[in-house]
Amino acid sequence: MKIMNQFHKAERPSTIKQIADLMGEVPAKVYYHARKLESIGLLELIETKLINGITAKYYIAFEGSVHINRDDVDESIKTMFASESQKLVARLFDDSKKKYMQNQVSDKTRVGTLINSDLYMTPEEEAELVEYLMQFVSKHGKRTRPEQMGYNFFYSLSNSEE
Repeated sequence: MKIMNQFHKAERPSTIKQIADLMGEVPAKVYYHARKLESIGLLELIETKLINGITAKYYIAFEGSVHINRDDVDESIKTMFASESQKLVARLFDDSKKKYMQNQVSDKTRVGTLINSDLYMTPEEEAELVEYLMQFVSKHGKRTRPEQMGYNFFYSLSNSEE
């Protein structure tokens, strides 16, 4: 997920070494995971350049969302998927919480917005909200003007009634 986030943040196609440097990781470690992401279509090779006898490969991240229906996979995969999903959510939550808390102790005038509320919607309204947020995030996911500021956005929506 961290690799994908770095590719998304990049303002132009990037090499695996550039991403590894941004992450403070060894390029070989990032390369292994990037190859896996490329094999499932989440990273796309855009360009290759020969630089001092070395082929530099430039990638971009998949723009969009991936939805996996748990009914389409067998039980062993469901268990692994649930475990990995929990780890991913915990990591995303912890990263966002850390950024929010760092803002709380910073010298910034406006430190952030936090909302926790129950919403009551039809399934159609829920789908409409998700679509709106996806489009908004897609539209504002990259800096396009110098006056724009960066904001961390973490969003969680789950059914609270069964």
